[in-house]
Amino acid sequence: MEKKIIEFNKSQRALKSEQEFHSGDVVKVFLRIKEGAKERTQIFEGLVIAVKGGQSSSPTITVRKVTHDVGVEMIVPVGSKNVEKIELVKRAKVRRAKLYYIRTLTTKQSRMKYKDIKDVNKKDKPKVETVKAEVASEKVEEKAVEKVEEKKAE
Repeated sequence: MEKKIIEFNKSQRALKSEQEFHSGDVVKVFLRIKEGAKERTQIFEGLVIAVKGGQSSSPTITVRKVTHDVGVEMIVPVGSKNVEKIELVKRAKVRRAKLYYIRTLTTKQSRMKYKDIKDVNKKDKPKVETVKAEVASEKVEEKAVEKVEEKKAE
């Protein structure tokens, strides 16, 4: 029975994006919100204070932000259909798995040492930029060829 559950969880995790979140990350959560017939996207940006269900098919992250001197926490199911995407903004060096102690600190007291996000996202960005650059260069070449052909036709 346990093997079946483990296999099911692995298959469900394989379908979802493989982005790892850790406590101490600052993330933007893009949520789909339906209001009547309209649908919009709302962004919730905050600090990940807990990650639960890492082996499960439905992991959750707890994101906390402070707005107008009031702390707001949201438990976000990572694989939910109402979550468009979760974007990593910053990554901090922390020494705990759960940062519940942040709740008692002020914003200034909870300052952390953040890592450079460029190093974290290096794997994804160059591929996208090179593809865009190649497509752009092909378009420029096509336009140049078209202009030359137009001049020859005149």
